[in-house]
Amino acid sequence: MAESKEISKELGSTVSKNKWESLGMVRRAGALVPLFSVYSAKSLGIGDLSDLKLLIDWCGKTGNSILQLLPMNEVGSTFCPYDAISSFAIEPSYISIAAIPGFSGNKSVAAKIKDIEKRFPAGSAYVDYGIKRAKEDMLWDMYKNGAGPNSKELKKFEEKNGYWLDDFALFKVIKDYHKGLPWYEWENKYKTRDRVKLGAFRKEHEKELSFQRWVQWVAFCQFADAKAYAEAKGVKICGDLPILISRDSADVWAHPEFFKLEFAAGAPPDMYCAKGQRWGMPTYNWDNIASNDYRYHKEKLKFAENFYDILRIDHVVGMFRIWSIPYGDPLENEGLNGFFDPKEEKDWEAHGRTILSVMLENTNMLLTAEDLGMIPRTCPQNLKEFGIPGNDVQRWTKDWQTKHDFLEGEEYRLLSVAMLSTHDTTNWAAWWENEAGTVDQALFIRKCLERKIDYAAAQDKLFDGARSKHGRLRWLDSVESAESLISILGKRREEVMDFIELYDNTYREKEKLWKHLGMKGAMKEKAGPETVKAAFSITLNSRSIFCIELLVDYLMIGGIFKGDPYRYRVNRPGTISKENWSLVVPLPLEKLVGHNICGEIRDMVVSSGREA
Repeated sequence: MAESKEISKELGSTVSKNKWESLGMVRRAGALVPLFSVYSAKSLGIGDLSDLKLLIDWCGKTGNSILQLLPMNEVGSTFCPYDAISSFAIEPSYISIAAIPGFSGNKSVAAKIKDIEKRFPAGSAYVDYGIKRAKEDMLWDMYKNGAGPNSKELKKFEEKNGYWLDDFALFKVIKDYHKGLPWYEWENKYKTRDRVKLGAFRKEHEKELSFQRWVQWVAFCQFADAKAYAEAKGVKICGDLPILISRDSADVWAHPEFFKLEFAAGAPPDMYCAKGQRWGMPTYNWDNIASNDYRYHKEKLKFAENFYDILRIDHVVGMFRIWSIPYGDPLENEGLNGFFDPKEEKDWEAHGRTILSVMLENTNMLLTAEDLGMIPRTCPQNLKEFGIPGNDVQRWTKDWQTKHDFLEGEEYRLLSVAMLSTHDTTNWAAWWENEAGTVDQALFIRKCLERKIDYAAAQDKLFDGARSKHGRLRWLDSVESAESLISILGKRREEVMDFIELYDNTYREKEKLWKHLGMKGAMKEKAGPETVKAAFSITLNSRSIFCIELLVDYLMIGGIFKGDPYRYRVNRPGTISKENWSLVVPLPLEKLVGHNICGEIRDMVVSSGREA
């Protein structure tokens, strides 16, 4: 009762009061599941929109009342969902071919499905994104053979989504005409959107344009059907709104005035990345967006409401200020030569408040936010006032300044989403075995070079080579104090304060967490099921209003993943490879729904009081 009153008092005093009342002011548990990471017996090379129903069933069996997805927008050549080619269009790979009406008994379609199944078997360790072209080709064949009727529902969809759909279809077809080149390398008449030339192109390619609109309608219907299923089962779906969009996107091509194409977004240099980061996406021209009454963002929210009850804002600090790098700056400089936009810190709060206010006023969805990293104080202060939960990730939810130890669950923010891991980090077991109690090797080398410290000599005296791997350095137990560190580095204390900070927050970190978890006996280097379950006990029983855990972390307690858990990662930031955004769970959804792990997860969720 006391807990319920505290929740009602804190959430009821925020700007999002009505949204909380509509959703329910109760502590909930959830699972974050990339759709590409799961599959069923009916999946064709990749998890699809029909598989969402099995995921919803799994949530029901495990006591989770939130299913969080990564962005579902159509991806580009890197297949990164945060660098999409549209803020609206749904990734066509996720369409369920078998669920398209009128084709379930078609022999020609059945033969093509079997061919694709052989070439792109579902359940491989990683998704082969060649499936996208294979599915698009099959959808085109189906469309030409009668799958795209001139229905009232399709026409209604086209009219309702006119803001973005026509431009997106045109972008896709012209891009294909230019053999996949980015729009800024197209013929000038198309690059600059010459009205007469575009009109002529539309007439010549009307069937291809109609096909692209039909594909989006099919995806919309299947996604909306899954949303209705979730509502009937009492599961809330949480979407993800990337803060940025690919430079080579329909959005930027159609509305270049909304973007500062002379800049690339990124992150400033910090203790983890000496040169900062350069992501490449253009930053927003907020003045022009505001002059258009923020319609671009309002339309994004309106479309998302068809599928989601909750919407996560990616990199919310970018609403307050974003690191902008001159587009022509040499790539090797990464984020070194950027600046914050707006430039003046005094302008950040008003800037962020204005944008978030517009978003809150123009959606019925509850908003949450990713507020990790270097965050100016004004960001969390305003999120709390607005009633927007941030993120409390266990490995970083610590007293960094005084105790250098982990916070208890009751010390987490009530207005937060607790979790063990994110899609950008190692899973919890991999972190425990490879990263806890370590420092980043590349970072330590850079720091040594800056201070003219002999790294090779210092390494032997500071770090345990046998327990250091994957680019992480594990402290030797013999380095028992900051004074020992200072002596080995051979510098004055004031010259190595950042080294001391690293040491204070990572030395014997595993031992501290072992005690924090209430584990008995000597600390174990490996993360067995009981250790992972103990970690869950912190986040699930925390004060946080939501606890949404990565599916991979949940499945670690069931022995489903084999070998070094380090390989089971959704994303390795800053890298492009076949192993990024392509991890696949090694069991089909039918088996996951019937797995005895469901009962174990449900017991944890129920005992935490989060079942809803």
